Amino acid sequence: MLWTAGVFSVLILAVAGVGAWVYQDLDGSIGAADIDGKVGGDRPEKLSPGSKNILVVGSDSRDGDNGKYGKGLTTMQSDTLMVVHIAADRKWATVVSFPRDSWVEVPACDKGDGTRSAAHHFKINEAFAIGGATGEVAGAAACTIRAVEQNTGLRIDHFTSVDFQGFKGMVNALGGIEVCPKQAIHDKKADLDLEAGCQTVKDEAALGYVRTRYSVGDGSDISRIERQQEFMRALADRAKQKLTSPGDLYGFLKAATGSITTDRSLAGVRPLAGLATELKGVPEDRLTFLTVPNYPRELDVPTDRANVVWQYPQAAQLFTSLAKDKEVDKKRVAGDAANGPHARDVRVQVLNGTDRGGLAGKAAEELKQAGYTVTGTGNAPDTEEKTRVTYPSDQRAQAQVLRSRLPGAKAEASDEATAGAVTLVVGEDFTSLR
Repeated sequence: MLWTAGVFSVLILAVAGVGAWVYQDLDGSIGAADIDGKVGGDRPEKLSPGSKNILVVGSDSRDGDNGKYGKGLTTMQSDTLMVVHIAADRKWATVVSFPRDSWVEVPACDKGDGTRSAAHHFKINEAFAIGGATGEVAGAAACTIRAVEQNTGLRIDHFTSVDFQGFKGMVNALGGIEVCPKQAIHDKKADLDLEAGCQTVKDEAALGYVRTRYSVGDGSDISRIERQQEFMRALADRAKQKLTSPGDLYGFLKAATGSITTDRSLAGVRPLAGLATELKGVPEDRLTFLTVPNYPRELDVPTDRANVVWQYPQAAQLFTSLAKDKEVDKKRVAGDAANGPHARDVRVQVLNGTDRGGLAGKAAEELKQAGYTVTGTGNAPDTEEKTRVTYPSDQRAQAQVLRSRLPGAKAEASDEATAGAVTLVVGEDFTSLR
């Protein structure tokens, strides 16, 4: 959505006959969220100056005209969450989607009413609701940025959100988007009734198509993400073909800018136009859409049939590549993830390498909650500044799964490692699992 709005912000300024009032009208429609001072400290280091990471949220709040899309929700919601990474040389870009049901650590955040939530594990989209408890987008954005940064190690440079009504308005301004469902879709929750086959959708049907989940495919958020990514591509292609007159451009941009809220540095036609100019040089075959490697949490925690966990070490490798501004091979990421061990396949012995009592027990409890099998706890023979992982040669894959959850930790094979298990030596730098 951000890319499309930015591109056509540039186009509208170049169309003959468009006056300054149009620019001012659109510029004033873009919401600005002041997140400076709200995100807090202890943020990831920026490893690739010149690259940009933009957090994009599809807002699922039920305020105003959005109220008819759901009942009983008292806080702001995020229905879609992704990070757009733009390379420093502007020759490639990667869009990474995060399933809303991703089970992660949600950091402590200000709730906007003078209280502060405690850090805990839950779905990643809860961060938006916690920070937006009072209806303030800035707080919702700040908490979401903290959650994404803490769980990925990526430094977020900009933020933008798009709400339901704006999405629908953009589709309508284009005269609708063609979709080709392979089977009929009848979803009361999404207010959607579509027959199988190709057809043009707009208004509530377009919105329902990207929101529907349980009534199509395998009913997972993963299949919905794939459908949303396909729809975004179709929307961008349709916009290129149709928006050739000032009137069409204005209608599209009015809907887009009226539904967008960004951080203050990105709020306005001019900064969005600047971003679009940078993106124009990215070849279509080097714009990659992918989803964080994941699998059902039920495989690690049988009682949880609702959430997914990220597949390590593949997820960590993906985030590290983007942090270092290295282009990602989508097929390789998917292939590696398909063969990777799950947390339940990792047996861990935990040793306390510090003078702080109970640290091994704390780490062991986190590991159990994440689905790992803890074989025992104890004290290391020596104190350790850095957390490290040791393993016998036949446990290398399992060790990499664990090490990737521990930022900064090293893993090394050892002939003295416990057979059939990975040993985690907790050092002074240990805070929690990623």
